[in-house]
Amino acid sequence: MVHLDQWTWLALPGAGLLLLLFARRPLLWLVRLLLRSSVWLGLLALLAGNGLPLLGVNPLNALFLGLLGLPGLGLLLLLRWTGGT
Repeated sequence: MVHLDQWTWLALPGAGLLLLLFARRPLLWLVRLLLRSSVWLGLLALLAGNGLPLLGVNPLNALFLGLLGLPGLGLLLLLRWTGGT
């Protein structure tokens, strides 16, 4: 078992705090993307459950819509239309 001395235990929270400080914006962006994608996934599932399946209900479509929003929906519908499915 590895024995850590007192200075290491004092440095670990500081290192974690620095990591959160430097990675704050990417973490907030990632959380925002996950929230937007989950909203789109719920909307796709709601529409498919009501008999209006615009697109497949899958995480890839939800991630794409979370990134691009309504223009992404138009692009996915255009891709579906040109693909013939």
